[in-house]
Amino acid sequence: MGYQDRDYYRPSGFGGFRFFPPVIKNLLIINGAIFFLMLLMQNVNFNGIPAENIIIKWFALWPFGSGAFGIWQLISYQFLHGGFSHILFNMFALWMFGAEIENIWGSKKILIFYLLCGVGAGFIHMLLSPILTEGAAPTIGASGSVYGIMIAFAMMFPNRLIYLYFLIPVKAKFLIGFLIILELLLVDKAGSGVAHLAHLGGALVGFIFIMLDKNTDVPLKDMLNMSRKSKWQSSQKESNSIFNVFNKKEEKVSDANYYEIDNDKVDDDKITQDDIDKILDKISQSGYKNLTEREKKILFEASKRMK
Repeated sequence: MGYQDRDYYRPSGFGGFRFFPPVIKNLLIINGAIFFLMLLMQNVNFNGIPAENIIIKWFALWPFGSGAFGIWQLISYQFLHGGFSHILFNMFALWMFGAEIENIWGSKKILIFYLLCGVGAGFIHMLLSPILTEGAAPTIGASGSVYGIMIAFAMMFPNRLIYLYFLIPVKAKFLIGFLIILELLLVDKAGSGVAHLAHLGGALVGFIFIMLDKNTDVPLKDMLNMSRKSKWQSSQKESNSIFNVFNKKEEKVSDANYYEIDNDKVDDDKITQDDIDKILDKISQSGYKNLTEREKKILFEASKRMK
């Protein structure tokens, strides 16, 4: 799937698909509903135990060695938040950066991406936090998933202007890049109470996903010659150079002399576009030198036809 790097990020009007695509809309609703439920549970007790503590015990992400870890927590922790500012930032960033990505990718793909970034963020946090940070507190929040979404946006639309505080225009690649660097600097042993490793983990998983996804072309892949467009252009250049070689040979020798090399003649009328495409695919995979004499002759006849 290609990318469109427009100059400004201006979502369409309220009520349209582009403004609140289904997965983003449902994630906002689910996270908001669970946050509201947690507020209600603050005043509810079960056998003297606050209901909020029970939810945290079962659905927050606990460290491996705590005795409270459950595999389902890699998903469930993404929908719990510790305060209004926590959920506000996450949900605003999810809408701001995720809506357009869903409009391009589709609902199924962005949901898989979102949850996968969250799972990767949680796993990396649990793996590295005992080494790089202090404490064994449970982890909650969608920040890891959101950082994955932010990385995807920065890679797909690196030059998109985002108005910081609605006033200061900053390109997406600079703003999100700065946030990633800030997270790296904040990973320490001070026990800040913020899962910086989860943020970085979500961003890393998102980056790897984009780079491995053959259906998503981004400017970085063009720079590294990894995108479908750059590969197609390289194949076209190689194909054109091959045709040029044959055209030069045609100027030097006659058809009769050329076919004296091998009596296995090629009937020009029977050459199809499918034959040519298969030969070009073979060239892109293994090079011109691995073509058979017959395949070279088919290209020769094709070059005459093009000329």
